[in-house]
Amino acid sequence: MIDLRAPVEFAEDHAPGAINVPLFEDDTRAYVGLLYRQFGPEAAFQEGRAAVVDGVETLVNNILAAIGRPAPAEDLRARVLELTSEGMARMEGALELCPAPELSEDAVVFTCARGGLRSRSVVALMRSIGLDAAVGLEGGYRAYRRSVMERLGEWQPPGLVVSLRGLTGVGKTLVLRAIEELRPGWTLDLEGIAGHRSSLLGMVGLAPVSQKAFESGLLRRVERGFPAGVMVVEGESRKVGDAVIPSTLWSAMGSATNIEITAQTSRRVTVLAEDYLAEPAALPVLRQQLETVSKRMQGEPDLPGMLDRREIGPLVELLLERYYDPLYRRSESGKVYAAKVDAENAEEAAAEVVRWIESEAQRPRE
Repeated sequence: MIDLRAPVEFAEDHAPGAINVPLFEDDTRAYVGLLYRQFGPEAAFQEGRAAVVDGVETLVNNILAAIGRPAPAEDLRARVLELTSEGMARMEGALELCPAPELSEDAVVFTCARGGLRSRSVVALMRSIGLDAAVGLEGGYRAYRRSVMERLGEWQPPGLVVSLRGLTGVGKTLVLRAIEELRPGWTLDLEGIAGHRSSLLGMVGLAPVSQKAFESGLLRRVERGFPAGVMVVEGESRKVGDAVIPSTLWSAMGSATNIEITAQTSRRVTVLAEDYLAEPAALPVLRQQLETVSKRMQGEPDLPGMLDRREIGPLVELLLERYYDPLYRRSESGKVYAAKVDAENAEEAAAEVVRWIESEAQRPRE
């Protein structure tokens, strides 16, 4: 699949496996959009046409390189001028949609935002230079996006959902990933999909994704299934960073069996320090976030100064004692835990969780 949208559109979300070969770069797309809003579709078309004529050789060569085809011996600029010579309305009328037969092994699917002029015109161009396997995705990215939301809404959780809960820094993520090593296919790593640790400092050293990309990644994971009938997740709030957990999954998590993960403060300090200091390049972001946290804490302690002075242990202990733990205890009020597991060693904790789940799964249900 070749996604013709601008890089900023592609970065927000895209279909699995799609390759971005933009018809317009971000600045050109923005300018064409401005012309469309202020002067109408024909003005935008003419500007877009000029940009495509200038860049068509690079565009086609990039497409062909992506699919392992040689560059054509064609006058591509002349071809574009011919295809677009009679204006937008005539071009749209000439590019009538025709349902494709069953896709061949070498099919190349082109998509844009709505399956409109961007993808239809490029399909016409590529077919005109001999790429008969070129087809367009009807409805474009928006059709894919609708499909994602429909399928997430229809998804049903497996029979046993287990939520790992515990204070910040006990190593729930480490335990979750160790469970996946022991029992592949059991876990759903929401923080891994979101690129966020689900706290005010949770983006430090990571690359948080958009809501749309989070939902796409979530769908890809849940549609792989949970073959053992078990899904293990971390206990989260409704938001993982800025990404909101869809209602079907949130409902399943709300009725999950809770296991409390515990660890000594010294272990928690080590886990958090390793998380936040793993990427030296992320220290400016960490310092900026600590300024925000300081303002939310009574007395506004100098957390950024502690980081500057490399007082890492005291800094993390202060965060735990006066910021994270009070927030967590309020959120956990009324929670019931089916088991408690010490996570001083993540692998041993994972093995204990697995043993508990397998024992629980064998019990007869009422």
